[in-house]
Amino acid sequence: MPRDPKFIFFLILSVLAGLFLGWMDSRQGWDDTGITAGLIVVISALFGFSHPERPWIWALTVSIWIPLHAILLTGDFKMLVVTLFGFAGAYLGAAVKKNKPASK
Repeated sequence: MPRDPKFIFFLILSVLAGLFLGWMDSRQGWDDTGITAGLIVVISALFGFSHPERPWIWALTVSIWIPLHAILLTGDFKMLVVTLFGFAGAYLGAAVKKNKPASK
């Protein structure tokens, strides 16, 4: 694991973002799966863009909390499909960053 302070900062930030999304999704009355999925994609993409070397880290730190909550409460492992949104976003952000032309 890199000891780059910027990476550590973004790692902590991504975990906090993921925990917030998990908290928001677990709230009584919150029933907007589309918004949650969209936020997972966008937030993961931003982190993937910031550090494109390890997009899998951003995918997991942002998107694992919702399925983890479901698994612990109900044993529903099908919720792991939520992480696919995190992987899609993180790898999209990383691809955009890697294919971005260098500025002069």
